[in-house]
Parts: sequence; C-alpha cells; structure tokens
Amino acid sequence: MSQTSKVYLVGTGPGDPDLLTVKALRLIQTADVVIYDRLVSDAILEQIPTGVSKIYVGKKTGNHTLPQEEINHLLLNLAESKRTVVRLKGGDPFIFGRGSEEALLLAQNNIKFEIVPGITAASACTTYAGIPLTHRGLAQGVQIVTGHSQADKPLELDWEVLADANKTVVIYMGFANRELISRKLIEAGLDKNTPAAAIQNGTTAQQTRVITTLGKLTEDTSMLQAPVIFVIGKVVTLAEQLDWFEIENAVESDFIDDEKSLHG
Repeated sequence: MSQTSKVYLVGTGPGDPDLLTVKALRLIQTADVVIYDRLVSDAILEQIPTGVSKIYVGKKTGNHTLPQEEINHLLLNLAESKRTVVRLKGGDPFIFGRGSEEALLLAQNNIKFEIVPGITAASACTTYAGIPLTHRGLAQGVQIVTGHSQADKPLELDWEVLADANKTVVIYMGFANRELISRKLIEAGLDKNTPAAAIQNGTTAQQTRVITTLGKLTEDTSMLQAPVIFVIGKVVTLAEQLDWFEIENAVESDFIDDEKSLHG
C-alpha cells in the first residue's frame, strides 16, 4: 500500500455547518472523493467543491444504501486509488458513528488514517435547545446511550443505572423505542414527572423541540420523526430560560418577513 494513501474519518457535527471544525472544513474542500452518511446535512454537503466525487452510503432503519461490509470494501478500494478520501459522519465518528469499526479495518489493512472529531448531538443539540448537560444542583454527570438495538434484538440497557435522578440521560436513536424506554426508566425508579425533552433536526433551521415529562414523552412526541435525541433530567427545566436559538430564529424570520413586505 502506498504511504500516500490516507483516509480521513471526519465528524461533521449534527447539521449546522458553522459547527464544523476548521480542520473538517479544510479536508472537505481539498478532498478527491467524499463518502457521506444520511445524517450529514445538505448545508455541509454544499461545502464540497464542484467536481469532487461524492458517494452516498447512508443507512436508515430497514433501508441501507450499502451494508457496512460493502462500505468497508469501498473504503479499502478508494484508499488503493491513492486519492485523498474523506469519510463524513454525522456528529462525532467515535460516538455511535461506527468510526472505530472503520478505523480498525483500515489499521488491519495497513492503510493510513486520521480521525477528525466532530461535535456530537448530545452536546450541540442540547445547547441549541437551551439545555445544559450539567448544572450545579441539578445534574452531577451525564449518561449517553443508544436507544437502538442491533438486528431487531431486544433493547438491553442497565435501566437501574440510567434511572439516576442526579444525572442527565441523553438517548440517541431511540425514537422507535421511546415507549419502552420511558416505561423501563419509570419501572427502574425514575419519577414519571422527571422533565424530558425531544429534539428533532437539532442545530438546523428545521429544529423542533418538545419539552415534556418522562411519563408523557411517548404521547407528546408522536408528531416527530427521526433523527431525534431525548434528554431526560432536571436540567430540562432550564430550557425556557436558556432558549436562545428559537428566539434568534424567530427574530430572523420576522426580519425576513419585514424585508419581503417592504420590497413587495
């Protein structure tokens, strides 16, 4: 394998292109070929220069453009072409992004690679929803878990550990299992009135935020659709006071409407 071959596994954050790291943006703009997932936003894809090869390998429940094994082979084949390969992943490659699996594959085949961290949804989406992950007197720690199980197997989480009223729980990919998650946490001892939030399309102009309680989470989020993250814990009570993003979007929307009316 040529030592000039290199694959970059790049985290793009949850959607807002302004949250890209300087390094991520530089690699996107100098790549020979870009491989990207479903959760990489259109606004970020627009940063790719015209003429650069783009290959979509997104996965959705029950609909995988390419199985992971074929994505692995694609990475190997592209690396052999001696081109600069940038593999874009939503959020951070090492947080529920399977970046470590792909990195291990590259390492086992003696292909040079580099990991570029991205801002994960647990941090970015909660911040844009006005919810701090920790706050003195409300949350002493954070637990981040996936609410999705592999190959239709039962969802097995340590519910008693998660049902800690002094910590914030952030759940990725749990929309389809939200009723089970709520019920299991309540059965494990978490009060049904524990504040909870659901954030859809976080950090983007399409962001939707639902503030509710653990007991009402399933019912109150029925109008949403993935991608959604859930935040459970007392820190959610700060969401209204710290809601800077939706207020800012509303002001911008009013400004645009005023401009349109002025210019007919």
